[in-house]
Amino acid sequence: MAGYGIAMWAGLEEEAFTVGELLALAAGAASGQHHHLVAVQLPVSLVMMTPITQAVDGRGPLPAAANAGLRVMASAPLHGGELPGMVDQELADLIQPGLTPAQACVLAVASCPGVTNVLLAASGAPHWKEAAKAVAQPSLTPAKLREITRVLASP
Repeated sequence: MAGYGIAMWAGLEEEAFTVGELLALAAGAASGQHHHLVAVQLPVSLVMMTPITQAVDGRGPLPAAANAGLRVMASAPLHGGELPGMVDQELADLIQPGLTPAQACVLAVASCPGVTNVLLAASGAPHWKEAAKAVAQPSLTPAKLREITRVLASP
């Protein structure tokens, strides 16, 4: 399917735009013809949790985009490589026992309702294999994601 996507760091999370407004802009730019907006990209991680906390409650940009038939690409799942150093093994085991902190972070993002793709940079084949193992796991339930975000949000 040919098309284009829109990537934002905070535009959807901060509601500078809604998915509906983006679709209306795309339709307007297409001058009444079918628009080719097929994807949105935004950061989703255990640091930038707002999209996760919203999605598990069925609100926010992730379910809105998914319900509109758009692909949702979650970027920065490891928050620029910083997140695995911030997640200890206890939190990783809460997410999914047996995973490394990096794998647990990737699985949490990949499990988020509405996410269709996770964009990840890796420095080599071992990191790609680690990420592939994470996304091969069964998705976390919304209840589990809710529990994880509560633990992270508590002081």
